[in-house]
Amino acid sequence: MSLEQALRQFLRALVLSGETQERERVLGHFSSRFHRCNPGAFPSADSVHTLTCALMLLNTDLHGQRLGRAMSSSEFVANLSGMMDGQDFPREQLKSLYGSIRSQKLEWATDDEDEAEPQNPPEFPNPGIPAELPGGPGPALRGVLARKVLTESDGKKAPWGRRGWKRFGAELRGSFLLLLRDPPEGPQEVLGLPHALAQPHPKYTKRPHVFLLCTGDRRQFLCQARSAGELQRWVGGINLAAALSSRPPLPAAIGSRRRFVRPVLPATPSQHGPEQQLCHLRRWLGTVTCQLLEHQRLRPEGRGREREEHREHGECLLEERRRSQIYVQTLGTWLRGDSGDSGDRGDRGDIPECPDVPGALGDTLECPGVPGVPGVPTLTKASSSPSLVPEPRPGRLRRHISERRASRSVPKGHQECPQGLL
Repeated sequence: MSLEQALRQFLRALVLSGETQERERVLGHFSSRFHRCNPGAFPSADSVHTLTCALMLLNTDLHGQRLGRAMSSSEFVANLSGMMDGQDFPREQLKSLYGSIRSQKLEWATDDEDEAEPQNPPEFPNPGIPAELPGGPGPALRGVLARKVLTESDGKKAPWGRRGWKRFGAELRGSFLLLLRDPPEGPQEVLGLPHALAQPHPKYTKRPHVFLLCTGDRRQFLCQARSAGELQRWVGGINLAAALSSRPPLPAAIGSRRRFVRPVLPATPSQHGPEQQLCHLRRWLGTVTCQLLEHQRLRPEGRGREREEHREHGECLLEERRRSQIYVQTLGTWLRGDSGDSGDRGDRGDIPECPDVPGALGDTLECPGVPGVPGVPTLTKASSSPSLVPEPRPGRLRRHISERRASRSVPKGHQECPQGLL
């Protein structure tokens, strides 16, 4: 194959990272291999290495962030003058390489943590919830998980040295997930499950049976189970433990700057029983849904910064509503004692009804005070109140200073009102 085709295939297969000298040494091995496979294309491996590095720099200049203008075809040819062991590269070959790189940039291989998170992952019909309640004397689930760190706390990308897959012995105990290397050494890492969420990752195709685990402090992990059945059990068990231990978020701090701040997630687990916890989750789901409807109604018309704050706030509300929906579904399924594939969602068995809380996920939410939203009732006008619409605020009146002084004076013949009659 040609040098361009070989370089593209090489970059798609290998993660080329590190400093410039490290990359140059790796490209040196590629150049030597290409010269052995194609001895008549170039006079030596050094000339292949020179042209390969020039193509890498050209790709960065044409498609990377630059301050000035891009390199032209004539400049690219002039820069390589006399670089093929003292001779010039064929001019037509250099022009062809320049046009190919300009029309299609070199695709760099990246580590698999850059794969996008599914925007709308499918609902798992059979969560495989364990029969034992988490928090008992023994672990609710025990098995082997392979884990890969995507982001650390507050959504920061994990460093390069911590992104590899590692194999652990995993135990689900109460509101914690314990990851152990060897049992005598004790836990290697303990993950708190309040406000956590586990979802199958259908777009991840490099490994089978992989699910995405997001913790309350915005850390993200890819976890691989040994089979599809274990995947469903881990997803259902983690979501059940999170539903039993999660408390509603606290309001964010109020400041003078009108910026969106994420709510504070309580670190202590909930002390409510399963039935009472389900009622609290349903009530919180209705609250979040009302907040989301109100947020979608009030769209800013100002600058880009306000629109960005509005978008970030909306994404946070969508995440919280989806997490609450999965918590309500998982906990309700576990209390009913079935495996989640029952067609009758209205049969709750011994689950008590929650007052002023929608019974099913599809019920209409009562959100008073949200006008203009279809399906959401608004306040009705009573006989004692002629109108609920606030009157427009009067505009500011500008008067001359002499008029303001005259308006404050008491007219002749009028007496001031006694203080007791006010």
